[in-house]
Amino acid sequence: MTLILASQSASRREMLRAAGVSFDVMAPDGDEETAKQRLRAQNLGAGELAGALAQFKAHDLSVRFPDDLILGCDQTLECEDGSMVDKAIDQYDAAQILRKLSASSHYLHSAAVILQGGAPVWQHMETVKMTMRPLSDAFIAAYLDEEWAQCRWCVGCYRIEGPGAQLFRAIEGSHFAIQGLPLLPLLDFLRERGVLAS
Repeated sequence: MTLILASQSASRREMLRAAGVSFDVMAPDGDEETAKQRLRAQNLGAGELAGALAQFKAHDLSVRFPDDLILGCDQTLECEDGSMVDKAIDQYDAAQILRKLSASSHYLHSAAVILQGGAPVWQHMETVKMTMRPLSDAFIAAYLDEEWAQCRWCVGCYRIEGPGAQLFRAIEGSHFAIQGLPLLPLLDFLRERGVLAS
């Protein structure tokens, strides 16, 4: 039985490696954008959407490799008014997103699910409250010039483990969840299943 991470996220791979977890990596099957639009049409909340997308990413691999544990993950960003923010299309869009989030709080929902034989055997979601300090246009421009290549794949346009930490005034919740994986609950499950020593 192998743990397979259905994600190309470098931060998720690094978290698992650093925690001493043995795993393989495979790109998830399916069109994520089409799935996201279909799920949004069902009026799911931001947290429910993260969980549904995590399961979508793991499903096809779980059918192809039914004996293995397939880990799917996703994050959604919810503003205080209930609206959601997607990943930036380009650097101009990223600047607009950061202006929207500046001087306010938002909620980052980080979902993970493990499927085996096409069915969920474990799932967990953590929500982190993120409060940004006021950001000047000059700071946003300089930040994106430096970070765009790394943060372009991150919802909210920040990597908390890098210069993105400078965007924030306060954070309430797990840094693992911010980086894309509720790691400690996952480790508990892997111990229960005998994947990790207890």
